[in-house]
Amino acid sequence: MIILAVHNRYRYRGGEDRVFDAECALLEARGHRVIRYVEDNARIAGMSKLRLACLAVWNRRAYRELRALIGRERPTLVHFHNTFPLLSAAVLRAARDAGVPAVQTLHNYRMVCPNGLLWRGGKPCRQCVGRGFPWSGVRYGCYRRSRAATLLAALSLVARRALGAWHDEVEAYIVPSCFSRSVLAEAGLPERKIFVKPNFVDPDPGMGNGSGGYAVYLGRLSEEKGVEVLLEAWRRMRAPRRLIVAGDGPLAERVRASSGQWGIEARGPVSRDEAFSLLRGAAVLVAPSLCYESCPMAVLEAFAAGTPVVASDLGGLAELVRPGETGWPAPAGDAAALGGVLEAVLSDPSGLVALRGTARRAYLERYTAEANYRQLMAIYERAMSGG
Repeated sequence: MIILAVHNRYRYRGGEDRVFDAECALLEARGHRVIRYVEDNARIAGMSKLRLACLAVWNRRAYRELRALIGRERPTLVHFHNTFPLLSAAVLRAARDAGVPAVQTLHNYRMVCPNGLLWRGGKPCRQCVGRGFPWSGVRYGCYRRSRAATLLAALSLVARRALGAWHDEVEAYIVPSCFSRSVLAEAGLPERKIFVKPNFVDPDPGMGNGSGGYAVYLGRLSEEKGVEVLLEAWRRMRAPRRLIVAGDGPLAERVRASSGQWGIEARGPVSRDEAFSLLRGAAVLVAPSLCYESCPMAVLEAFAAGTPVVASDLGGLAELVRPGETGWPAPAGDAAALGGVLEAVLSDPSGLVALRGTARRAYLERYTAEANYRQLMAIYERAMSGG
């Protein structure tokens, strides 16, 4: 097969960029030819707001370039990832006009929410789900805390709907969790076109033994990720424990200020190899998100390392973290309850050892490159046959 992979990279590399790169490499490793058409948000810095708004609604240059690329390379299928803000719905129309079947991975909730997180005012929000125009998001400035920026995101979304892209221009949508599927179906996306395929971890980092005995947090240091709840939960624990917090983001200074207190150690950003090393030595990974996560890579990487997870009981996390199998749930946003779960877990070494094997087994059964490839090919076949 020849796959044309299309993606708008983020200014700061994140999970979606990693998944795009990993999936392209996965296809190439199995003999497929992958052509990448990539835009980068680094270009936004030199643009006027008016120019950016126009591109977000309809990028004529991207339409022409993609049509020409399809004409030269004649791909079997086009696989879209992120198209906001620089690629716009124009690239979807280019594939349809060229007569090439299209698949799109929806890594977040931007199809129904201007900020893509279903998040407002420090808590989950679904006010714009199922609405023709996300007026609530614009009113509250949910995207980048700016009404103007939110209006831009809303117009991009409405333009896609108006052009028929929801129903006509994509043969199959890929989402990473059943929760994501339910939200998007509620919003009006054709349910028969939505397929659940989780993310994957490759290469296999190998199973650890948890000999470090510490808990670890890996990811963005921001409010919606529950970082402050985790710090408060740790402060409340009666017995001193060791917590390593690795990552960067708006709350980095808050984490650094806590480093050295209550057994907390701030590591800052770490490489992928360093992250795997931390996971192999950890007793448990903590994923205390307050927002609706879909399929966070840190959790899958923990399973690959045989490390069980304590996670919020929200969204896709509730699907991934199965009590007594891959970890333990905790009520989202409740620092006292999270602290209680962590204290009980870390005080039960035999229970932690037992779950290391089942967490690793979950990875081997569901989140390897091979398992993911089989699912991806099945979705491609459905898209090419018209569903």
